Amino acid sequence: MDFATLSALPGIKHVDDVFVALGTTLKVAGSQAAFRALDFEAVVALARVGKALGATKLGVVSAMGASPASKVFYNRVKGEMEQALARLGYQVLILARPSLLVGNRDALGQAARPAEKLGLLAMTLFKPLIPANYRPVAAAQVANALLSAVHSTEHGTRVLLSGEMQAII
Repeated sequence: MDFATLSALPGIKHVDDVFVALGTTLKVAGSQAAFRALDFEAVVALARVGKALGATKLGVVSAMGASPASKVFYNRVKGEMEQALARLGYQVLILARPSLLVGNRDALGQAARPAEKLGLLAMTLFKPLIPANYRPVAAAQVANALLSAVHSTEHGTRVLLSGEMQAII
């Protein structure tokens, strides 16, 4: 699909708010080009469609460390995506930047990730020593925090980090 030519979603005439939680990993995407197509092009295309349909508020799940100046490809693409979204001129832009996302991979039909399980175990053991913004956060908490922030923010751009998202149940 050519995301640049995506102009509208069939049957939808108007939207108030747009939420985008698309994302993948370089390994799953298979190439930098495929990763960029999903984590930049698709996200920006969906945000453009929402804007064209009248939305004034946009909530997006990005990534911790997102920066267009990053030497790390993943973080650079996320940062470039955030910049592109800011240029769209939404009245409200909320960027959720979770640390390690946790959830039930089996329920999503995703393969187990042994290194992730080991990392989560280590983080659990050392939780008192790990700052809140670096602790794992449940995907449901990210969604709830994003929804709350979009609806409670009247104007401007706001970045949500994991520590703030963990406070939302």
